[in-house]
Amino acid sequence: MTTCPTTLPDTTSATRAFRDRVIVRDEIDRYLRTGDFIDEARIEADLRRAVNPDPARIRDILAKSLAIETLLPEETAVLLQVADPGLRQAMEATALAIKHKVYDNRIVTFAPMYISSYCVNRCQYCGFNADNSQQRRRQLTLDEIRAEAAAMCGRDGHKRVMAVYGEHPRTGASFIAESLQAIYSVEVKTRRGKTSVRRINVNAAPMSIDDLKIIRKGGIGTFQVFQETYHRRTYAKVHPADTIKGDYDWRVTCMHRAFDAGIDDVGLGVLFGLADWKFEVMGLVTHARELERHAKIGPHTFSVPRLHPASGSDISRHTPSPFTDDDFIHALTVLRLAVPYTGLICTARESEALRNRCLGLGITQMDASTRIGVGAYAAEPVCQEIDKQQFLLGDNRTLEQLICDLARRGTITSFCTAGYRCGRTGGCIMDALKTGKEGKFCKVNAVLTFREWLDDFASPEALKICEPVLLSELAEIREQLPAFYPVVKAHYDRIAAGERDLFF
Repeated sequence: MTTCPTTLPDTTSATRAFRDRVIVRDEIDRYLRTGDFIDEARIEADLRRAVNPDPARIRDILAKSLAIETLLPEETAVLLQVADPGLRQAMEATALAIKHKVYDNRIVTFAPMYISSYCVNRCQYCGFNADNSQQRRRQLTLDEIRAEAAAMCGRDGHKRVMAVYGEHPRTGASFIAESLQAIYSVEVKTRRGKTSVRRINVNAAPMSIDDLKIIRKGGIGTFQVFQETYHRRTYAKVHPADTIKGDYDWRVTCMHRAFDAGIDDVGLGVLFGLADWKFEVMGLVTHARELERHAKIGPHTFSVPRLHPASGSDISRHTPSPFTDDDFIHALTVLRLAVPYTGLICTARESEALRNRCLGLGITQMDASTRIGVGAYAAEPVCQEIDKQQFLLGDNRTLEQLICDLARRGTITSFCTAGYRCGRTGGCIMDALKTGKEGKFCKVNAVLTFREWLDDFASPEALKICEPVLLSELAEIREQLPAFYPVVKAHYDRIAAGERDLFF
């Protein structure tokens, strides 16, 4: 295992020296030779021109979205300026129709695993801020990481993990790769068989191409980095210039490097509440179009976190730029319409009521049984302690509770990770998503993985609630894919008999 000092010397010169080792200037400049692709003046002009949009133009834009075409920035701006309740309803209905067209009737579940709370950065909104003396910091050993994975698999039945790391010498690329292998190594007995984590996405700091190649070999799924804010002046206010994160351009070009390192699934996001939310949505869509230009592949996911209380942070309790629940709903709707092939993640930061509302807007992924303290899954009892985690959560539902709530709405929960292990990633999955083909695989694999979870983890009450949805989805497969159905049913029967991890 790579060994590193447990703390970084608390001096500006040491912080700058670490920053200078991490940031590779050529790996910024090569991607910005034609200028900054986040053109603030153009974004602001597009938003001004789109005020009081023509309803006929809005309907034309919605038709383009429904054809699974990425919108132009100026078209996105038009949707952001819609205030008419009837047109907003039409947008939301189209967003949900797109979700069903691309991803079918399912929600993918996951859980975050916080590996370390050590960080050299001093972001004003974050509990992991290096200057925050209130934060009780910890980094998991490889054995503790395996214990977390066993708890997440064995207690709730999670198959997908989002591994989260602070930026620090202790959590460089080699450690991340080792920790991924530690998670993948865990196998847990269930009622009917065995289970394990089958996909690990990573939320970490921007890295060099060489370091990204190391974590790719470690088994990374999606590489997730949030810009936090695309507005440069705001970015400079909340990220001190002498820190690594203070370099806007290093962060905004991180996904270019990921693609060039061979990581073909990336996730974008902003922290809503720092700057004007409409500007941030425009930034996300502009970034997505830039990645399509650079790599012919757009982002696999958008995440929509917003400011929530964090220890040692005044700004997290006094949002600099208002972002109401209605704004949240509008932003999510526009993102689904603007980049229709991209998955949308709505996390347990938000309240149960708001997340339930967002199910009608086209979200595709939700976390549950979420614990964001370092080592929190293996610990008992469940308890939120603000000085031991990055922020406070709003939705504390268990995975079974979320699954049952989805089933009552007629939605199936999917634990599928098949596409990533069958090579349906990057450009391949982008094409499959845009044409609706991936949704067919998704429906089949959702049924198979849901049968597996129900047999291994569901309570008798959950079985009663969920099995009608499962059988309804199976019947749809028989109707929609009659030639393929016998093979699907054979796999389904094998899983019901105790086999595990069968997929297409």
